[in-house]
Amino acid sequence: MVAEPIPHWPGRMIGSVHVRSTPEGPAEQAVFVHGLAGAATNWTDLMDELKDTVQGHALDLPGAGFSPAPDDGDYSVPAHARAVIGLLERTGPAHVFGNSLGGAVAVRVAASRPDLVRTLTLISPALPDLIPRYGPVRVAAAAVPKIGEWVTEHLRMLPVEQRIQASFAMVWANMEAVHPMRLKDAIEEQRRRDSLPHAGHAMVASARGIVAEYFRRGQDNLWRQAEKVEAPTLIIHGRHDRLVRPAMARKAHRAFRHVRLVLLPTAGHVAMMEIPQVVAAEARRLIGETRLGNAPLPG
Repeated sequence: MVAEPIPHWPGRMIGSVHVRSTPEGPAEQAVFVHGLAGAATNWTDLMDELKDTVQGHALDLPGAGFSPAPDDGDYSVPAHARAVIGLLERTGPAHVFGNSLGGAVAVRVAASRPDLVRTLTLISPALPDLIPRYGPVRVAAAAVPKIGEWVTEHLRMLPVEQRIQASFAMVWANMEAVHPMRLKDAIEEQRRRDSLPHAGHAMVASARGIVAEYFRRGQDNLWRQAEKVEAPTLIIHGRHDRLVRPAMARKAHRAFRHVRLVLLPTAGHVAMMEIPQVVAAEARRLIGETRLGNAPLPG
């Protein structure tokens, strides 16, 4: 019989964002950044696996989860990075984790504030890739003025259960592995989000923020930012990722200075939700190497 999943960690407002944290205890801190249309609860199970190693803090990015819409209406990747930096300035230097959009945000944070990032763990990061793929094409369509709003309103007419099933089928390698309680949690959360006046705009505007990064040039381009990252870096990529091409993992491996790449044969786009024990083991290895003063070894 499959064990019941743990409840999501309690949250509170810290500055301008809502943050869910594991109990105090470990001296080292970790900050977790979710992807597009995600929330802090995407990290619940990984935070549980790591709670004896680090005290974890997963934020809802501005406009996502329980975080309010930003006062300035800015949902760009740099704006999300500023929100993460604001949290890090409160926690102190931390191990930073990012998935998908959160991975892109985490790269910008690590490049601009190396003093706040002890290690960087990127799970299927949404780094610029101009080769069309079904998932990114949908994000790009949502970013088109007026079309994105139309798509959002059209989707709201579909049953919540249908929307969540389709979303999970896209990001998980195996839908049958999703615990029914986690599916129920996601459905209830989507119903709550549907009642918020800013929710649709937050998703569309964040999608536009990702697309803008794909076309950014010069030193602010995310690949250039990756080259500046000083923190020991771990890249985790699922071979069944339908959103970020597995080939991008190799490119990312070449971009960062101190890096290890781990390819997971049974995972999709959200390995921290699919196989948190495996992701936790790799993260603990990286954190342990950092404590010993070593850069991550290839492998």
